[in-house]
Amino acid sequence: MSTDKKRVQFRAPNRLIDRADALAAVLGEDRTDVLVTALREYLQDAANDDTLTQEIAAAYYDDEISYEQLKALVGAEEAANIRVLKQQLDEDFVDDVAKA
Repeated sequence: MSTDKKRVQFRAPNRLIDRADALAAVLGEDRTDVLVTALREYLQDAANDDTLTQEIAAAYYDDEISYEQLKALVGAEEAANIRVLKQQLDEDFVDDVAKA
């Protein structure tokens, strides 16, 4: 795992942060560790959600996200499959337009 870090700031409901602080105290960790773990697990779960993966792929097909962003969200293997499909779709579109 990369040791590069980026500082982020966000607002969250007090109750949510209070719960994160309580869990951090129980685990003997700090709030940041708890939040990073929660975010990592959420993103991992999201990558395995078929509906969300389809939405991510659609964003890539529409050039709303880059290949690197795609790979970060769904993993290298799935991203490669989606990229190949996009290339095939683009080629089919060009062929259809050429025939018209």
